[in-house]
Amino acid sequence: MSRKRVFSGMQPTGEAHLGNYLGALRQWVRLQDEADCIYCIVDYHAITMPYDPADLPARTFDMAVSFLAAGLDPDRCTIFVQSDVPEHTELTWLFNTVTPIGDLERMTQYKDKSTGMESVPAGLLNYPVLQAADILIYRAEVVPVGEDQLQHLELTREIARRWNARFGEYFPEPQPLIGAGRVKGLDGEAKMSKSKGNTVGMLDAPETIAARVRAAVTDPQRVRRNDPGRPEVCNVFALHRFFTAPDRVEAIERDCRSAGLGCVDCKRMLAESIACHFEPMRERAAEYRAHPERVYEILGDGAARCRAIARETLREVRDRMGLNPRKGAPAIAAS
Repeated sequence: MSRKRVFSGMQPTGEAHLGNYLGALRQWVRLQDEADCIYCIVDYHAITMPYDPADLPARTFDMAVSFLAAGLDPDRCTIFVQSDVPEHTELTWLFNTVTPIGDLERMTQYKDKSTGMESVPAGLLNYPVLQAADILIYRAEVVPVGEDQLQHLELTREIARRWNARFGEYFPEPQPLIGAGRVKGLDGEAKMSKSKGNTVGMLDAPETIAARVRAAVTDPQRVRRNDPGRPEVCNVFALHRFFTAPDRVEAIERDCRSAGLGCVDCKRMLAESIACHFEPMRERAAEYRAHPERVYEILGDGAARCRAIARETLREVRDRMGLNPRKGAPAIAAS
């Protein structure tokens, strides 16, 4: 990465879950040793859909704890909350002036989320413009992103091109860094999502993990215990590849195909592997929860660094867009 600047964000949905970890957090942890990484809890994005304002602060804190528990180190990366840097929203407005409405209406996520809505909030339409501002206000060059966000990142690149064409080369066109790809939930169908109830909390207790995994869908054609299994179509087996030792995964695959291992035992082994993998993270989370002031200090320090970068970017942007009323104005005569 040659110390390129990396930016990525995650909505404050509370404690992170397996999908957050596999799809983003474990990659973020690795990148902090390779690049200048800025990681954001994007609470402005969270308010584009109905939510409870009373719950949002706790959800934001829980996500921050999850970041730190996963291994993000404030000495090696920057962690902050989006609304602590209001410059994001100013740059969003400036980018709105170069972004065609047609481009926003073509966004797949906008179509999906607005379907069936009696009244669509403008914030939902402008969501990807705010996303572009999140990235470009730090002039980030690389964005770790899931496949479902590639369309939004391409719009970010297009916004950078349009702005540069009008006001001069300044913003980079950030490149995507694809993570684990689409990770299916415990239902074996939809993407892992807390709202769909098809995942496991990253910081859940072992007994909770076991209960959630017991409900996971396996090979739908394996009805009886002595039926041979098909690991290639079983999502439980797919999750073993992330959390279970390779030699044990090979044995599970062999025994599944020969009906030597039943689904109940396969799930039990997966739950044990997941609980073991996250044990150090549960311990770190407990330590941060015992000292919440440390979490707030980390977020405050991160916001201070990001505000300094964001203000410098906006100074340049305003100047190039003619939003500096003092530039070129007549000199004030001395009295």
